[in-house]
Amino acid sequence: MTNKSQSPTTHNAPAVNPARVPAHVAVIMDGNGRWALSHGLDRSDGHSAGVDTVHRITEVASNMGVKFLTLYTFSTENWNRPQREVDLLMQLIVTALERETPELIRKNVRLSVIGDMSRVPQYTRNRLDGCINATAHCTGLNLILAISYSARWEITRAVKSIAEDVAAGKIKSDSITDDTVSARLSTAGIPDPDLLIRTGGEMRISNFLLWQIAYSEIYVTERFWPDFSVSDFKDAIADFSRRQRRFGKTGQQVDAQNQ
Repeated sequence: MTNKSQSPTTHNAPAVNPARVPAHVAVIMDGNGRWALSHGLDRSDGHSAGVDTVHRITEVASNMGVKFLTLYTFSTENWNRPQREVDLLMQLIVTALERETPELIRKNVRLSVIGDMSRVPQYTRNRLDGCINATAHCTGLNLILAISYSARWEITRAVKSIAEDVAAGKIKSDSITDDTVSARLSTAGIPDPDLLIRTGGEMRISNFLLWQIAYSEIYVTERFWPDFSVSDFKDAIADFSRRQRRFGKTGQQVDAQNQ
């Protein structure tokens, strides 16, 4: 895990070898509220500023050749926030997506959502579906929003599904593998994240993609999400490109394999 301290907003980001760009980047977008408070603003202003960051990071990820970008947008724990803030966030999410949908189509970005949609208001689900359907034909970057998402919820749901199939005699318990579990998750068919970025400086995972990030590289920056720049994103990708991913092997084995 890498922790990067606060740095100037603009700087010359290092060049990144296109062959070393991660296929899947996941982001815990933290710090909207703290950013707002530090600027003497309402928390809602921080969430609005965070939308602008989503726009620029989606664009740079697409331009760099990232195939999947998963953004932790609203956790199941976020339902415990004050109702006014929850209502505002639901409205902000769909309003921003509807505004951005023409640009997503122009950039060939496909939108999808993972999470417990049963808890999301119907009007929000309807508008989300409209954006998802409008970009369904796109073949570039896959932008995945985790809304009403919890990794524990996701894994528990997968376990229940497998248990039901075992009880019904559809599968045998001794045939269950990692792939069996992966196929029951919200991210079925999506490669696991190569890189997990967390903004805001907190050193925790916060119930995000717990199964999928088993071997992800982790990059933490103290930069609040509204201040997270294109250069910051490129810094994270450059840091990732310098790492040796061993997956349990020795460094010497990896070096020999790559020769």
